[in-house]
Amino acid sequence: MNFGIDRLLADPALLDQLKGRRVALLAHPASVTADLTHSLDALVAAGVNVSAVFGPQHGVRGDLQDNMMESPDYTDPTYGVPVFSLYGEVRRPTGQSMHTFDVMLVDLQDVGCRIYTFVTTLLYVLEAAAAHGKSVWVLDRPNPAGRPVEGLTLLPGGESFVGAGPMPMRHGMTLGEMGHWFIDHFKLDVDYRVIEMEGWSPDDAPGFGWPTDRVWINPSPNAANVNMARGYAGTVMLEGTTLSEGRGTTRPLELFGAPDIDARAVIAEMRRIAPEWLAGCTLRDFWFQPTFHKHVGQLCHGVFIHAEGAGYDHAAFRPWRVQALGFRAIRSLYPDYDLWRDFPYEYEFDKLAIDVINGGPGLRLWVDDVGAAPGVLDAAAGADETAWEEVRRPFLRY
Repeated sequence: MNFGIDRLLADPALLDQLKGRRVALLAHPASVTADLTHSLDALVAAGVNVSAVFGPQHGVRGDLQDNMMESPDYTDPTYGVPVFSLYGEVRRPTGQSMHTFDVMLVDLQDVGCRIYTFVTTLLYVLEAAAAHGKSVWVLDRPNPAGRPVEGLTLLPGGESFVGAGPMPMRHGMTLGEMGHWFIDHFKLDVDYRVIEMEGWSPDDAPGFGWPTDRVWINPSPNAANVNMARGYAGTVMLEGTTLSEGRGTTRPLELFGAPDIDARAVIAEMRRIAPEWLAGCTLRDFWFQPTFHKHVGQLCHGVFIHAEGAGYDHAAFRPWRVQALGFRAIRSLYPDYDLWRDFPYEYEFDKLAIDVINGGPGLRLWVDDVGAAPGVLDAAAGADETAWEEVRRPFLRY
């Protein structure tokens, strides 16, 4: 199959539409062609007048490990063009940077989750382009989590850099499709087009959202593989807890654990509370010792979530519910466990991080109310999921 960047480079008619125009590129390390050439190098080699480069969270080079680690502006050492950070002093493109180009090419590999900040960066770029009369082309890429939808819808007032709008945690769209929804939902007047993929079949095995003939490259430092991308709509919630999400290990955001839990007991309790929520994946208890971040240097007992192998069922796997169930199991086994991490998350200072992540308090309140049946959360999320599937339907392109 061909991604958007591959289609652009192979189509002289598309490249001709960029002639005589100053072109900016919004990219990161996974912005590569089928032969693994970085999109910046490939565009320059194709004769495109790249006048500026923009980088999202973690930077164009993908070198910054954690959240709230900001990237600086700099000059590209190879091509001498300015590189503007959209996760540094600003989150939105400034007027100064917007004057450096006529059309912006957005070539970002996403992982299909509302909280992954490239989604919000796309919205901010579209809003800035509308204000400054610029064009935006998304060079579309697969959603490795595929089409399934899951989670509670972000509530009004819950907007943040990890919550661009009223969508569930796992949105099931590509960035190109999401751009169309943003324009419609926020009533933006902007020159927008999507260079669509060829041959993406998100419901087909064995890769489902991710084509198995394409190399996976980390779009951010802790997005190491497709298993992470499939489970991220659940495991990202660990960032709002005192549990380790595996930062400081080789498999971050595929697991959870801590020094003071019995992972086998947690898995057993998860199976007791809502066994149907564990369909489509395999849970395995194991030990790990983070080399940095939470519980650094401490031996932790953990739960590894395998959305891969013979036990994986793409349609049945519901990572948001799996992780919610992990939280509830810990609350049930350890009623006084200090679960919720109280710190500024993505520069939101007046809410618990878990509520910022979920776009509201619904999940946290269900976890803490050990008398609330699984059906309570299931019904609330199910209604939101059904509604979103209808909302997104007109914007799907594949």
